[in-house]
Amino acid sequence: SSSSPASKLRVTVMSPTTMTMNNTNDLSEKKPFRIFIGYDAREDLAYKVCHHSITKRSSIPVEIIPIVQQDLRKKGLYWRETGQLESTEFSFSRFLTPHLSDYQGWAMFIDCDFLYLADIKELTDLINDEYAIMCVQNDYTPKETSKMDGAVQTVYPRKNWSSMVLYNCGHPKNKTLTPEVVNTQTGAFLHRFQWLEDEDIGSIPFVWNFLEGHNSVVENDPTTQPKAVHYTRGGPWFDACKDCEFADLWLNELEEYNKENKKEGDSAN
Repeated sequence: SSSSPASKLRVTVMSPTTMTMNNTNDLSEKKPFRIFIGYDAREDLAYKVCHHSITKRSSIPVEIIPIVQQDLRKKGLYWRETGQLESTEFSFSRFLTPHLSDYQGWAMFIDCDFLYLADIKELTDLINDEYAIMCVQNDYTPKETSKMDGAVQTVYPRKNWSSMVLYNCGHPKNKTLTPEVVNTQTGAFLHRFQWLEDEDIGSIPFVWNFLEGHNSVVENDPTTQPKAVHYTRGGPWFDACKDCEFADLWLNELEEYNKENKKEGDSAN
């Protein structure tokens, strides 16, 4: 459908187990942890499954907000022309995360092609206020020359770092990320975090942005088990990628999502 998914998909999940939580990292029951997910019409199913995989496992309240380009354009927050190297609708709009959070508190941005296998609280427990952002600092050079849908695969420093970022939205340096800057700055400036110094960027274990086809699980080493699989080469929602690694986990999650959706639909009728 041509109508935007945002109105239907913005969901706050309050978990009963969190009501007694103490107020660490601003994650009290009054303030759910904000998670912005990049939304692309071609990957609608990926978005829904990613969303489901987070809310199902989260023991803290979360607010999930899709970053939908057409909505941002209507609001006058995004006016950039689409470049030839953009492989998703959220290639640049992702950097509006601090602005969309009113430059307050912590928030996370992730691509829609993630599948969460662990409680998001484990990730928020790693938050350290001294950093402007925190992310998995992958050393990644893709072997493929094109992406799943034929888009050109570009190679650049800090590739994939921006695919999952915890933003300290209130950090003074992140005030640089105004809509004006996000709409006019180069891809290099934004994706390589050039508004920051190296020491402003905190590191998160790779298992939170486990690149399918690149990272690997080491036998008998639980620290290498993915907590969030990133189907960076394309996931099972594309016919060509039905046999990728961890496809079964994604398909199981899809099945569960569909069952729950059907139940909700049935009870509404």
